[in-house]
Parts: sequence; C-alpha cells; structure tokens
Amino acid sequence: MHIQDARKHGETEQRLYLLNAWREAPLYTDRERAALAWTEAVTLIPETHAPDDTYEELRRHFSEAEAVNLTMLIGTINAWNGLASSFRAVPPAKAMAAAAT
Repeated sequence: MHIQDARKHGETEQRLYLLNAWREAPLYTDRERAALAWTEAVTLIPETHAPDDTYEELRRHFSEAEAVNLTMLIGTINAWNGLASSFRAVPPAKAMAAAAT
C-alpha cells in the first residue's frame, strides 16, 4: 500500500528498492536519513531506548511539531503492524497469490 502511494507521489524505484540500505545508499538527504534513523529507533525502542544522538539529529532537521508528528506516525504504523500480525492478517499480494493457486 505505502509503496504504491510513494510511486503515485513520484518516488523512484531505485530509492524504494534501496530503502533497506538507506545508510549505505547515497540517494537520501540528511533530513530523510534523520527520519529513517528515528523511525528505526522508535520502532526498536526496547533495544535502542531512542538514543540522544539520534534524537538530536532528528531535531537538527525537524521542528518540534514535525518531530512530534513523525513520532506519532511511526507509533501509529507500528500499532497497525502489531495488530495485523497479532490477528494473522495476510498481506494482499500474498493473499492474491494463494487464491491464484
């Protein structure tokens, strides 16, 4: 769903494919890298405890309101992912492939 939305808004295939290698790929801005690092830190909060340096980098690129909004979006998506996993939701592509066989 989110990949389709990103494509509709002009995101390139290369950036989508390299998203899991965002640290190594030179395709992302410092602002995007700060958002991605914060996303990982918040998603993995039991392990990361949202490090100060990651938060400071986020705040270098995002206002307080933007940081709050981003964090709320991360939390919301994590909650939806947790609910979907808990109730054994099947991703649409996987469901379509299973129905085709």
